[in-house]
Amino acid sequence: MRLLCTLLFTLMFFSPALAQTIIDDSGRTIQFDRPFTRIISLYAAHSENLFNLRLDDEIIGVTKNEDYPPYALEKPAFNSRDDVERFLSAKPDLVLIRPMLDRGHAQLWAALERNGITVVSLQPNTIDEMYGYWRTLARLTGREVEAEIMVADFQEKLTQIKQRLKTFPEDERPGVFFESIHSKLSTFSPGSMPLFVLEMAGGKNVAEDARPRRGTNISSYGLERILSKSAKIDVYLAQYGVMNEVEIKTIANGPAASRLKAVRDRRVFLVDEKLVSRPTMRLLTGINTVHRLLHETASH
Repeated sequence: MRLLCTLLFTLMFFSPALAQTIIDDSGRTIQFDRPFTRIISLYAAHSENLFNLRLDDEIIGVTKNEDYPPYALEKPAFNSRDDVERFLSAKPDLVLIRPMLDRGHAQLWAALERNGITVVSLQPNTIDEMYGYWRTLARLTGREVEAEIMVADFQEKLTQIKQRLKTFPEDERPGVFFESIHSKLSTFSPGSMPLFVLEMAGGKNVAEDARPRRGTNISSYGLERILSKSAKIDVYLAQYGVMNEVEIKTIANGPAASRLKAVRDRRVFLVDEKLVSRPTMRLLTGINTVHRLLHETASH
């Protein structure tokens, strides 16, 4: 019912302007008067959200790292190391990137812009920013109604998750160290999406004193501080994937790891980084996955 009301409200009261302006996350001002219809996405989260916005036909290129939905892999693969001509030959009207790529390949984006191709850099860092990000993608593509449905669906399911969370008293929730990059003994900074996932899953972040590094959601923590919290770490959770190619045995056999309560209790778990770090609907899957690890494996 809530989704239906949202849709009806949007259809009744939304009237798109002839010309629109957005400012992207790298400070560009983008003006446009019609939806973009030939899109190359160079961030898998952008691609996933565009498919959720029912833009299958408008997406003409994605990254080689796509994994969801499965048919995303059927699209031609592009990356920031391709030359300008390869992009131009595809005739996109919009190339979606994120700030990290923007900083690393500025000359490529400038060349595309000189050839009349709009480049937009987006990457939200918090859940509230994620809603705005979805709506920005929708404004760029004329899918405002679909974006409101996404937001309403996410918030409705999140309400159900929060109701479940109430059944776990705060003083009974397990203390968790959430590893982001094993080689640097890093965790996530407060307010980041992975820690939102952890909180909604019913875990307590033991590294609340972590601070972001160079404007990212990654926070260097170090062995000394981890060991200082050793007795409070009921669960050692690590994201795994491209950012953190780690195995449980690597963590369990690390320096002084035997001093960690979670290691002694064999409560070291991995969770797919795509479910906890990307600003997509699959964060809900991430929350439920982490919930099972924290609570349904407690007796193992």
